[in-house]
Amino acid sequence: MSTNIYDIANELERAIRNLPEYKAVEAIKVSIDGNKEAKTILENYINFQKEVQAQLQSGQIPDGDIQKKMQDFSKQVQNNPLLTEYFSKQQQLSIYIADLEKIIFKPLNELL
Repeated sequence: MSTNIYDIANELERAIRNLPEYKAVEAIKVSIDGNKEAKTILENYINFQKEVQAQLQSGQIPDGDIQKKMQDFSKQVQNNPLLTEYFSKQQQLSIYIADLEKIIFKPLNELL
């Protein structure tokens, strides 16, 4: 019997959702969604990040206004305990994701 790669991927998804680090991010996200100020800052920040990413992908170099906006968002996040905790928990979760990416892409990198 051969292993179905999609079954393995779905099992990995479920395992990620069961990580304590994932559950911590999920819990703080619920708190953010219940706090109008934090939610607005996070939504604006995510939209800003998407704009910057789109500019970079189109070959545009971000200007000084982008730097100022980034500093403004950084201050807003630092002044909001929910967002500070959210990004801290996200960082902890990202360690797992980075390790998983290394494992998943190892066979593909060996083909280069």
